[in-house]
Amino acid sequence: MNKSIRILSLLSILIVTLFFFNAIHKNDDDPKLSTHKTYKIKALKLPNNLNLAGERVPLEKLDIKERMDRELLVNTYWQSNGLLLIKRANKYFPILEPLLKKYGLPDDFKFLALAESAFIDETSSAGAAGMWHFMKTTGKEYGLEINKNVDERYNIEKSTKVAAEYLKKAKKRFGSWTLAAAAYNAGNYGIAKRLKTQQVTSYYDALLPDETERYVFRIIALKEVISNPQKYGFVFEKQDLYTLQKTRTVKVDTAIANIASFAKKFGITYKELKLHNSWLRENKLNNKSRKLYEIKIPVK
Repeated sequence: MNKSIRILSLLSILIVTLFFFNAIHKNDDDPKLSTHKTYKIKALKLPNNLNLAGERVPLEKLDIKERMDRELLVNTYWQSNGLLLIKRANKYFPILEPLLKKYGLPDDFKFLALAESAFIDETSSAGAAGMWHFMKTTGKEYGLEINKNVDERYNIEKSTKVAAEYLKKAKKRFGSWTLAAAAYNAGNYGIAKRLKTQQVTSYYDALLPDETERYVFRIIALKEVISNPQKYGFVFEKQDLYTLQKTRTVKVDTAIANIASFAKKFGITYKELKLHNSWLRENKLNNKSRKLYEIKIPVK
């Protein structure tokens, strides 16, 4: 490339750069194109009737109002996460709602399960697993089978029954569903010790660890946003939401040598069977005790 061509090329680049620079900065003064005209982050008005299982949030207390406002803002403006939770709630709430009713737990506790696991099968860094995020010790204490072969923390029906037992026991001990929810996070002993030391009887009057300080407020914020999605700016159609495939139940009281082969007998894949029975942790079911298990088979 000769010298004159190089100069022309540099001049062309300079002209284009100046054009775009001027265009960008010209928009700074154009009210039609400025950010504050096209995108608004609005302060939220806290509803007066916020509650957990009918127990009112005392918003007249300034620190309570701030903490509630924080969780409502976070769960409103973390839009991608919020929309995913709304979609998953549509998938799993129809399973949870009758189970909560059956085991005598207020319907609001479906939002506790959502806050715990976000309805995804991932084990926490502390080792909590399943929809209700039970630790191994707690799960075993309440009768769940947990080993390398079977982990009933991932069984929605059985883990919901255990969660109900735990929460009802905590409610009886502390006298409120709000404190029962806090105890689910911090443990019965941890909550009892702090209430006694601080000489208080309410979750809203106690100074608790940071995670527990936010825990109940997050549950209530999720309840408010998911119950009123349009109010908080979430726009979707019914077909955008997730749904759970229908299943039928097969009862098994023997060992299964190969679950992939077992799945094929029903015209489904290993993956399809495991998606509906994540409590099966290996490609076999040992079942030396001849226990009766219920395996869900997706209906196509």
